[in-house]
This record gives sequence, structure tokens and C-alpha cells, in this order.
Amino acid sequence: QVQLVESGGGLVQPGGSLRISCAASGSDFKIAGWDWYRRTPENQHERLATITDGGSTNYTKAVKGRFTISRDNAKNTVHLQMNSLTPEDTALYFCHAFVETKAHEFDAWGRGTRVTVAS
Repeated sequence: QVQLVESGGGLVQPGGSLRISCAASGSDFKIAGWDWYRRTPENQHERLATITDGGSTNYTKAVKGRFTISRDNAKNTVHLQMNSLTPEDTALYFCHAFVETKAHEFDAWGRGTRVTVAS
């Protein structure tokens, strides 16, 4: 079994930056791809960014140019650098990984880290 744990959330002022991370733990696995999602206080669920095994990235329009996803394969970790934050970015941010093992493939989800943008 693979577990994902997010970290780095918190309170930040509008215009500020924050970097959140997600680490995978377990044994004998490979992360084929990572995604970051968020769920807003209004319960809107949105996929923000994707990074593939080869390092290709994709962003939703709302965060393109402000957020950057990156991965550290050696540490089985993914990061989301968030710049120019606005109150509309306030949400629960959680990661998703497409996991490959010798036996099978499956989706793994973290529980989230809360980001609040307020002055």
C-alpha cells in the first residue's frame, strides 16, 4: 500500500507565495504521474496541475503562470509552488498519484493540506 501525505499549507497574505509538498511512502512502487487538486470552501473540486513520469506538465487555466508543479523521483515527492496567491486560492489542496507496482496499478490520494489566503 502507498500512502500520500501533504505538507506546507497555511495562512498567506494576498500576493504571497507558498510551496506545498506531497510525499509517497510504501515499498516497491513507482509513481507514474502526479496531480494536484483543490476543493474550495464552496465545495468546487478542481484539478490544478499534472506532471508525468517524463516531466511533462499541464495546468488548468486558473493557475497557469502562477503555479509550478515539480517532482523529485528519488524522494517520491511532488511539489506545488504557488505564487501571486489570491483569496480565491483558499482551498484544501490534495495530491493524487498513479502508482505502479509489479502486481498492479492504482490511484492513491492524500488527505490534503489547507491553504488560506487572507490579509
